[in-house]
Amino acid sequence: MSVIRIPRRRVVITGLGPISAFGVGIEPLWNAMIAGKTAIKTITSMDASGFPCSAGAQLPADAFDVRSVVPKSYRKATKVMARDIELAVGAADAAVRDAKLITKAINPDVEPTIPASRFGCHIGAGLIAAEVDELTAALASSRPESFQRSAISSRPSTDSRQPIANSLSPCPIDLAHWGSAGMQNLTPLWLLKYLPNMLACHVTIIHDCRGPSNTITCAEASCALSVGESVRVIQRNAADACLSGGAECKLNTMGILRQTFSRRLAPTNGSDGSTIVKPFDAHATGSVLGEGGGIIVVEAFDTALARGATLYAEITGFAATQSFCPDTVGLELDPDDESLGDAMDMAMRNAGVKPEEIDAIAPFGSGIPNIDQAEIAAIKRVFGPRAADIPIITTIPNTGNCCAGVGAITLAVAAKAMHAQMLPARLNTTNAQGLCANAAPAKAAPLRNILVTSTGIGGQNVAIVLRRVGS
Repeated sequence: MSVIRIPRRRVVITGLGPISAFGVGIEPLWNAMIAGKTAIKTITSMDASGFPCSAGAQLPADAFDVRSVVPKSYRKATKVMARDIELAVGAADAAVRDAKLITKAINPDVEPTIPASRFGCHIGAGLIAAEVDELTAALASSRPESFQRSAISSRPSTDSRQPIANSLSPCPIDLAHWGSAGMQNLTPLWLLKYLPNMLACHVTIIHDCRGPSNTITCAEASCALSVGESVRVIQRNAADACLSGGAECKLNTMGILRQTFSRRLAPTNGSDGSTIVKPFDAHATGSVLGEGGGIIVVEAFDTALARGATLYAEITGFAATQSFCPDTVGLELDPDDESLGDAMDMAMRNAGVKPEEIDAIAPFGSGIPNIDQAEIAAIKRVFGPRAADIPIITTIPNTGNCCAGVGAITLAVAAKAMHAQMLPARLNTTNAQGLCANAAPAKAAPLRNILVTSTGIGGQNVAIVLRRVGS
């Protein structure tokens, strides 16, 4: 019995929709990357002065309004969009417009470029933090009526032996009262603002994507895993195009707190933080958070070619692995683990390219010492002596670590670099450990194959190979 092998469809990137502290779309991000600018500065959207790291990369309030990128009939739904959802919706709009696609949101009276049933959506998301003001307003109404705030009276205790913790005891909550009345102070649709799958939910509704859809939540690896899912869907002919990527905002109390406890943030020590993210530097002290991410349009080559789309790059290789984390929660990777390098190897084999054919690498590049060391070791193991000569593309010193959205920013920059045949500038690093990662201005470069990698808290690794179309 003979086996019929169906040729695997080629997949290309036809639309770039990053959203970052520089603004919405690829142009403001790319222009800043070429100019060597950073958006990291002291956080102003909240009081972060009590945290060791008080810097972040914020999207200016006047640079983006989610109500401007949804149909008028859908604006009521923006009331139940957490910041992460808003960012994904804005990024999707930018990607669709950059790809010159017609969807229901762009023009409901014109037939869509991609039939709804052939348009998929895969978006990575993180742990969305509830807005503190919403929760505290409800919790405040659930305090026992008999509770007196004598413990935090303006009169300090005269007993020097009394622990400070006792004099600042937490306000108790009456759970029975919370269940009967306190919860009533939350909006009835409160939960719908904070479910990770709501990013993809709103995007698919707005643009009428009825093809395969999924949400992936694997921290910083989420975006690249989502793109890999879209690639596989198109390759097996279950869709002609997909909106793929991710977004997250951790510039909030819980987000910063968790990252602080995870030992991933660099102390600002009174500075604005603009120069402290130093990927692969021997003196790196940690990372800085940002808000943003991106959506890219992943499309079948034949469909894109037929409609005359811009072909930024072809996705030729994809692989994912899991690293061993001795602490069990992924705060640190085993320095001897080879899983990240394995992902690079498998992605290149999947793409049919050899290590000597890779012209640039766009890694996570966070400045978190332990993660940096794992990436350095993997790159050196895979590329040998040539590792010191392959140009590194970094984005976190510019946009901050957007966590579940960082991979989309990296992919968008790498695809734009491929299309422009230009390496963006690198910032801050002055003592790179065996990699071509020191600070440098933008420059023209022949780019045929770029390796993009991500590694998330928890140890999930992803590698994607981009190839210049026609090379």
